[in-house]
Amino acid sequence: MNSFDPSLVNEYVRNETRRRFLGRGANAVGMAAFASLMGGESRVEGMEKIPASLTHFAPKAKRVIYLHMVGGPSQLDLYDYKPKMGEFYDKDLPESVRMGQRLTTMTSGQKRFPVAPSKYKFKQHGKSGMWVSEMLPHTAKMVDDMCFIRSMNTEAINHEPAITLMQTGNMITGRPCLGSWASYGLGSMNENLPTFVVLVAKPSNTEQVQAISARLWSAGYLSGEHAGVSFRSGGDPILYINNPDGVSPDVRRRTLDGLKALNEITYQRVGDPETHTRIQQFELAFRMQSSVPDLTDFSKEPESTFKLYGDDAKNKPGSFAHSALLARRMAERGVRFIQIYHNNWDHHGNLAGRMPDQCKDVDQPCWGLVQDLKQRGLLDETLVIWGGEFGRTIYSQGGLSKENYGRDHHPRCFTMWMAGGGSKPGTIHGETDDFSYNIVKDPVHIRDFHATVLHLLGFDHQKFSFRYQGLDQKLTGVEPARVVKALLA
Repeated sequence: MNSFDPSLVNEYVRNETRRRFLGRGANAVGMAAFASLMGGESRVEGMEKIPASLTHFAPKAKRVIYLHMVGGPSQLDLYDYKPKMGEFYDKDLPESVRMGQRLTTMTSGQKRFPVAPSKYKFKQHGKSGMWVSEMLPHTAKMVDDMCFIRSMNTEAINHEPAITLMQTGNMITGRPCLGSWASYGLGSMNENLPTFVVLVAKPSNTEQVQAISARLWSAGYLSGEHAGVSFRSGGDPILYINNPDGVSPDVRRRTLDGLKALNEITYQRVGDPETHTRIQQFELAFRMQSSVPDLTDFSKEPESTFKLYGDDAKNKPGSFAHSALLARRMAERGVRFIQIYHNNWDHHGNLAGRMPDQCKDVDQPCWGLVQDLKQRGLLDETLVIWGGEFGRTIYSQGGLSKENYGRDHHPRCFTMWMAGGGSKPGTIHGETDDFSYNIVKDPVHIRDFHATVLHLLGFDHQKFSFRYQGLDQKLTGVEPARVVKALLA
């Protein structure tokens, strides 16, 4: 007698389309009852509402816009004001502060670790009194809409494992990223656009960009339909989405129908879920032929919109400002998760020559995005996240002067912020020592951050899992993680 394998049922439910589900009619109630017996954790993709709840509790955020600053922004020069460091200029970092922390190979051979105070001026802003660098004048205007975490920390000290950990919850590649988990858990809000979209913005300064690739927006062991779809900054937003020369829409439709029939035969014989994914991707690509041109056409946006985001939104396709405006357009059209990568934040040297360009790229667009979402009534249900994969050191890498310096990677503390989507506005959470080197109050590990984001999306991170290789895999892994309730509205 064959044993019952619940994973087969879960696979069946994940692959059940809306058309097939509703087509069964009389079986709909039975399916709902069955899902409730399974603990309410079954997911039916592509449906906004089904009798069994998609989430463990009511979500505060329906969608996420994640702004990742690739390379690790310097918290010391942006948000973590340390006025006492002026007295330590060019003095060696005390060993009592460093406490034997391992260093990257880029500074481990230095004979000295001279303290480099930030050359930039800071002021307090808003009712919260948040200190913000002079390089972020627009961001400073909205601190009371923002939730700052100044005590983020990680174990990873180099870019590849650090950014992989930040995106997927593990330093080893091959796991689903946060966007894929959101797609898997919540499904689509628009049949004509991808559930999860990735934009790689062009920085105005490209002195030291980091390599990033599709493995950061991979679905890992989840079905391939949950992977991020990358939009290009030039030419066709998505390769091969348009019909080749001489191929009419009718011919394309008949071709897809033929491929679908062949793939359905393969799926029935082999049962490979990736075949089912391929069918869905072909159909989505066909529908996107009409939806993407409308999405990317900014001609109907009023001048007031471009005043919010800055001139680059109108004049520089692929810029961060252009990407931020595109993210808003995606959000209002039902894209569930939008990720924007902005490169060149790896300031090992010439920070004074590069940081202003980086801040100019993102400052006004971030402010414009939050204000735009707010005035359209979308901010309360849209979680905006800003941050990198780690922070930077108080000591200088390479040459040091009062006008210029470099900073190495620093995993022990860094700053991120959130806005909207159920995060608590006007919050300043966590505190670091006078050197912005160690956390002295309210640490938030990346696992805690992931647990908190999942909570805002309506999921208990301990129960939100996917069975793979005999284990219940989770974004937060097996080590302790907690929801940081102080960050919740």
